[in-house]
Amino acid sequence: MPKTPKQGDGIRGERMRASRLWAGEGFANKHPILAGLRRPEVPMPTLREFFFTRGRRIPVAPLPAVDPRDAWRRAPGSRLRATWLGHSTVLLEIDGARILTDPVWGPRASPTRFLGPRRFQPVPVRLGQLPPLDAIAISHDHYDHLDYQTIRALRRVPVPFVTPLGVGAHLERWGIAPERIVELDWWEAWRVPGTEVELTATPAQHFSGRTLGGRNGTLWSSFVVRGPRHRVFFSGDTGLTSEYAAIRGRFGPFDLVMLEIGAFHPAWGDIHLGPDNALEAYSLLGGGALLPVHWGTFALAMHDWDDPIERLVERGAALGLPLLLPRLGEPTEPAHDGPREPWWRGPRVTAGAEEPSPADPGLAAPLTFPID
Repeated sequence: MPKTPKQGDGIRGERMRASRLWAGEGFANKHPILAGLRRPEVPMPTLREFFFTRGRRIPVAPLPAVDPRDAWRRAPGSRLRATWLGHSTVLLEIDGARILTDPVWGPRASPTRFLGPRRFQPVPVRLGQLPPLDAIAISHDHYDHLDYQTIRALRRVPVPFVTPLGVGAHLERWGIAPERIVELDWWEAWRVPGTEVELTATPAQHFSGRTLGGRNGTLWSSFVVRGPRHRVFFSGDTGLTSEYAAIRGRFGPFDLVMLEIGAFHPAWGDIHLGPDNALEAYSLLGGGALLPVHWGTFALAMHDWDDPIERLVERGAALGLPLLLPRLGEPTEPAHDGPREPWWRGPRVTAGAEEPSPADPGLAAPLTFPID
């Protein structure tokens, strides 16, 4: 049986069990899965496929990156700016507030430092080089979104954490003071202190868990961030759900939509979007500038590392979508910036060559990933 953090005792456990998403032993998606998202005839990848795979799962060289600190010293002229720092980590500046999403600075998306998907390269800036923050939003407790090393380093940063129900128990165990933790059920909102910016936890079609025996013991969510002038949607991890139409109805239109596009596979098409379903989700949300996230950082699926962005760009160009394609660390303002050249294209690994994935501990010369 999945166990809630701290066995679900106290106010946290009461709130979890009171949620309409609580299914007796853990949380569950209640919205029907759309037809065709999951293909049960496709087998799950094997462990060998995760550790050694044919193709191009990792870049052959570091990706272009930008040091954003000079730009961060100036307030965004439009009062809305996003800096993609890798995977689902984005520094969002909206109407005077700075919100950091799913901060992951650690070298691996894994419970161990020695095994598991390894970063393609370090984050463009150290944690200690971030500007003052007003809030940190965490969408769920998977290792590529909730990183122990990063959270431990953030203990010294006096900023609130906003999470779905139950995730705060992880933070408490890792040293974050309870008064800094705000846990939300879907459709619940919280205002950033000293600002007019509000975060609302919104539906997502996913799951949670950091151990084999702890699946769905905490909730998962997307987020809507609203200020006096701007509205932003952040997907976290999710499959395609028609609940996006409800999110649009309550909070749209959006100035910026950040959707996950990577780590897709036919066997788990109900819990990740991938580029094609990201465009369907974008349509349900009603548009706005589209910033793709959850790609270009870890090898978490069997596809080529750049397949998600290439497919999105190809289809997006045909549809005339307002895609934002900043380099790692490059601040972008949706009101001013348009599509950039495909900066990620470069030397290729020869197709068909068997290459060790980033999860292979035998890769030589481990990189240093500074946090502070």
